[in-house]
Amino acid sequence: MSYAQNSQNFESTTSYATIWSDTDWKKTNKYVDKQRFRIFRAESEGDARKVRDLQRMLVRSPATLKVAIRRVTQVNKGKKTPGLDGFRALNDIERGKLFLKMKDMNIDLYKPKPVNRIQIPKKNGKTRSLGIPVVMDRVYQEMIRLSLEPQWEFRFEPTSYGFRPKRRAHDAMARIFHNVRRGNWVYVFEGDFKSCFDTLDHGFILKQLKGFPYCNVVEKFLKAGYMEDNVFFRTPQGTPQGGLLSPLLANIALTGMEDCLGIKYRKRKGPNGSDTFVTMGNYRMTRYADDFVIFAKSREDIEQVPYLLEPYLNERGLILAENKTRITHVSEGFNFLGFETRQQKSGKKQCNIKPSKESIKGAKRKLSDTYKSLNGHSVGELISTVNPILDGIGNYWKPMVASYAFAKVDYHVWNLTKRFLTRLHPHKSWKWIIKRYFPHPDKDAKHHDRWILTDPVTGNQLKKMSWIDIERHIMVKHNYSPLDKSKSEYFRKRDLSTSRKLR
Repeated sequence: MSYAQNSQNFESTTSYATIWSDTDWKKTNKYVDKQRFRIFRAESEGDARKVRDLQRMLVRSPATLKVAIRRVTQVNKGKKTPGLDGFRALNDIERGKLFLKMKDMNIDLYKPKPVNRIQIPKKNGKTRSLGIPVVMDRVYQEMIRLSLEPQWEFRFEPTSYGFRPKRRAHDAMARIFHNVRRGNWVYVFEGDFKSCFDTLDHGFILKQLKGFPYCNVVEKFLKAGYMEDNVFFRTPQGTPQGGLLSPLLANIALTGMEDCLGIKYRKRKGPNGSDTFVTMGNYRMTRYADDFVIFAKSREDIEQVPYLLEPYLNERGLILAENKTRITHVSEGFNFLGFETRQQKSGKKQCNIKPSKESIKGAKRKLSDTYKSLNGHSVGELISTVNPILDGIGNYWKPMVASYAFAKVDYHVWNLTKRFLTRLHPHKSWKWIIKRYFPHPDKDAKHHDRWILTDPVTGNQLKKMSWIDIERHIMVKHNYSPLDKSKSEYFRKRDLSTSRKLR
């Protein structure tokens, strides 16, 4: 009997695992992508009824459920972090069980659990609230995001870049460069919303979602509350940072600044016959999530911005952070997304965008902390840990004027490396250390720098940021979206070009 029970349990767990492992992911993802393309197209055609029908179909599909579970439990960085219930799905058996359980559930009747709120330290010494939902809540949020995002990708403003597919910080910086390079849009309004994610008005968000089939479910997630230090708190406003749906809801709520500033677009044919878009109005802007900058040609126009934004702010329950909001001239320079933009004061009007001093300090601090945590470890471990960090910093900085920043970081890394090696071999001379870890480069070596830290066991070398080539980033075109099937070739070529640059 005991054998039979064990056999039955073995068959049961095997079947759960098979449900997951036997999934044809290519076919599953293709179905979900196809429905998302259809939603975008229906929205572009103004067919609201078809949009709703397709959104219902997508959320009810087992394929969407599988895609959502996969992202939550296998792809996302927080896959190992549980919510209040402590549940995680870290193997195929648990994922198969979760899929079968949720496949038979009705999302309309689902009641979300409060998020587990923790405080994350910020660079300025303050903390940022992070809400961690339970796994099932994350899965439902991802399903809603998959169905809601295509509709809003058509509606989003061309100057919005944060938390959107195939758009990133470099596109926002390219937009800024495009605005200020000719020396006309020289006055800058640097804006930042105070506690944006914590104060967004629920009523306004739900008003924007009118007609969405699962608006009631979104409202439940917004009102679910949070637990902190074993105390429950209600959430009458705001979107919890940490939820998969929150960035999309924030972008939906923040859409509309262009209308408020009177920014319009006129389409015309370019020299090669392709469509180009000319921006009209007294202002230019760039927004990345809740950070934004607005440009004007005159001080009189830029000083009107706070008054123009009043109805926009009031409707959304937002206020501007006084300590982060200011008016300046591009010749004085301003920081945005870790870069400093400045126009030369004399001679030819030239705009330079480079890593900001704070960004360089942050990179050096991160590397110092990494080296400190690796004291006593082997050189091989040091190289395998530090190289990805240098790659990440370099890939973020390299579309800008970054040679000086690269040199600063290289010098900092050299000093850290010297201290690391002398601590690793306290009884060895520097001459011995040089002979062991800094061999003369071979004739066929890619880099002939004499001072390259080399692991004597594997031959792996510590990279230098000065090896990275500066490569300009081409801004994504106007309001183009990867969810527009007609733009698939454009994004295929763009992805191919990006992957070549990252090699």
